[in-house]
Amino acid sequence: MDERKDERKDEHKPDVVTIGEAMALFIAREAKPLADVRDFERATAGAELNVSVGLSRLGFRVGYLSALGNDSLGANLLAFMDAEGIDRSHVRIDHDYPTGFMLKAMTDDGSDPQVEYFRRGSAASRLSPADLREPDPWREARLLHVTGISPALSNGCRELVFAMARQARAAGRLVTFDPNLRPRLWPSEAAMVDIINELAGLSDVVMPGLSEGKLLTGRADAAGIADFYLERGARQVVVKLGPDGAYYADGANRGTVPGQPVAKVVDTVGAGDGFAVGVLSALLEGLSLRDAAARGNAIGARQVQFRGDCDGLPTREELAEAMAPPAP
Repeated sequence: MDERKDERKDEHKPDVVTIGEAMALFIAREAKPLADVRDFERATAGAELNVSVGLSRLGFRVGYLSALGNDSLGANLLAFMDAEGIDRSHVRIDHDYPTGFMLKAMTDDGSDPQVEYFRRGSAASRLSPADLREPDPWREARLLHVTGISPALSNGCRELVFAMARQARAAGRLVTFDPNLRPRLWPSEAAMVDIINELAGLSDVVMPGLSEGKLLTGRADAAGIADFYLERGARQVVVKLGPDGAYYADGANRGTVPGQPVAKVVDTVGAGDGFAVGVLSALLEGLSLRDAAARGNAIGARQVQFRGDCDGLPTREELAEAMAPPAP
């Protein structure tokens, strides 16, 4: 066998694969209710796309599975993925359904901005297990990252995400899961809780926010939330505590990593995705769960200082600066 040829082949295997809906994002340029805004800035959105961008900027090979409409919004998103070095060979162009988009208000007080989604009947909502084409490089990826958004888009999306999670787990790949709750996408809270927790049970690493975890588990604190998912098969749990940092647990070790102070919060959207980028990248590098949570805190804190959903996701040099201890 030609070992050099085999090595070249390995270079094209993704380190990470994500699946989700990429959307066009229009950010208000003025701090008004969305109904009164006339001037918007165009950007990109989608939790899984944000994670893909962050990991690619840190040097990981990332494959992204999705569907876009045959329209200008979809073309812009494809160009964005190319510019960010994301493998979008498994992004299907749908000629019958449009690309989803969203509007985001500007805030000037650090509060969560008003957001409106326009994704019903989108191309991505038409994804199904039929989109798992052969050959599929994602089957050889080291890590599969999923969120609770994709299974809420449609029955087909749900079947696809579960199929990928089951196959990746059976093959010994690392499966990471961010609940990323979107209650308005679900028929009921009970359905959301049941399906999200079922998917969490197929995951090695679960990363809920504190309020999400309380709703999903009925537990009162981060330690109880972590225990809930460890008891159901997760190997590692990191609970996001916002400005207070993160709580981590892996069955043998647990503790809290303090948050990083931020002088001014510009936009909170994307902070959780930045946190996921920190955790996933650290775990791929073999770092401890504590160090992974600390990196998640640093990237999440950096992201809230930028307007776009992924503008604050760092390069390697920027990550080193974000992780550096504050000057005395």
